[in-house]
Amino acid sequence: MKKNLVLTGLLAAMVFLTTAYILHIPIVGGGYIHLGDTMVYLAAALLPTPYAMAAAAIGGGLADVLTGAAVWAPATIIIKAVMVIPFTAKKEKLLCLCNGVAPLFAGIFGVAGYFAAEIAIVMLSGGVWQSAFGGAVAAIPFNCVQELVGGAAFVALAAAMDRLRVKQRLQRIG
Repeated sequence: MKKNLVLTGLLAAMVFLTTAYILHIPIVGGGYIHLGDTMVYLAAALLPTPYAMAAAAIGGGLADVLTGAAVWAPATIIIKAVMVIPFTAKKEKLLCLCNGVAPLFAGIFGVAGYFAAEIAIVMLSGGVWQSAFGGAVAAIPFNCVQELVGGAAFVALAAAMDRLRVKQRLQRIG
């Protein structure tokens, strides 16, 4: 229990740092490409689902609030928490068949979630449907790239960590 709480805190911090600062590449029209989703997926492969959801939500939400995008924080908290659901932490390795395919499903939800969030944010701030929908559609390619980068980086990181037997070493800790 204590080990899961400590790992949750550490992974929340890693989600925050990799979302907000590490390899933070701005894109045209707002937003940025980052490695935060990689850490969300790592949390999902290491921790039981409720803990992974907390790490993803806390880290992603803090990144939005502390980088000037607080309006996105409520959506990010929900989206990132749900993105961990396709993963499993019950396997011996981080990169099992389930976790190798899970970034695809998490990515689809992430793109769909931010599509809906953009429409909601624009509409709630007094925008018109056409501009809300148009902006959300225009963001789809960038969101897809974001999800592809996060998923590919997770697969590479998980494979490397499996070769180092990181999960087995963590399980031996108290």
